[in-house]
Amino acid sequence: MPKQWDGKTKGSLTGYKIFIFLIKNLGLRSAYFLLLFVSLWFSLFSRKGSKAQYFFFRKRLHYNFVKSFFYVWRNNFVFGMILIDKTAILSGLKHKFSFEHTNAEVIQNMIKNKTGGILINAHIGSWEVAGQLLERYGGKISIVMVDEEHEKIKDVLSKFETENAIEIIPLKPDGSHMKKIAEVLTNKGIIVMHGDRYTEESSTIVHEFLGKVAKFPSGPYHLAAKYGVPISFATAFRERNKHYQFYAMLPVYIEYPGDIKKRKEEIFNKSKLYINELEKSIKKYPLQWFNYYPFWEEA
Repeated sequence: MPKQWDGKTKGSLTGYKIFIFLIKNLGLRSAYFLLLFVSLWFSLFSRKGSKAQYFFFRKRLHYNFVKSFFYVWRNNFVFGMILIDKTAILSGLKHKFSFEHTNAEVIQNMIKNKTGGILINAHIGSWEVAGQLLERYGGKISIVMVDEEHEKIKDVLSKFETENAIEIIPLKPDGSHMKKIAEVLTNKGIIVMHGDRYTEESSTIVHEFLGKVAKFPSGPYHLAAKYGVPISFATAFRERNKHYQFYAMLPVYIEYPGDIKKRKEEIFNKSKLYINELEKSIKKYPLQWFNYYPFWEEA
């Protein structure tokens, strides 16, 4: 995937503002209705994204031609629904949704026992909804994201005067974000980092993923080992009737041996646990992996 990903996700600030207006003035149903047409437009005219989506459903999940084509639209629609839900929750409509927690003790221990940790996420489900659910534990979450995404999210958050448990740490070309990440981890705070995308300058690790090899960022595992904090795969998946299932993998510690070869082996073995969790989640929620870039070299 890699060179093709420029750090930008679908949608524009204008699009966000339109949906915010509908949610605040006409309700969620009106936003979902408009989404029917918006998601169809993206499916037909966002050629690079649709091509990557189709490849995933057709070649990796082995759906037939008709189902793969239909799932491209459904994937875009679900993506939009989660964005709408996120905006609604941030605007104070959390009571419109229901939530369930699996392995809640993972987050509780990171906060109450002050172990800190890195929640290695992916572009699957909704990590922003997951961040809001941390209010249940009285904790705060710091999400690392590229600057393009940060500006988009910041604009949305600025529309609402609500307290939330999310702090954004934007990735900077000069590496200045590392100081803030180090500060959070040193103080045993919680960091969320995406584990399914990387930029050209990032260090990577290669794993077999859904039947073919693919590259993943190795940075989150190096940080967890260096600062002695556990890692966990965590996100929130959307179910029917505006219900979200928050899930966290049991925590894993990564050793930091002085021998570089052994360190690489340790990181490879422990990162494979994340890959396995991501694969299982994708197979269970195939419409909630929002990848719009060629993830495998052959794509």
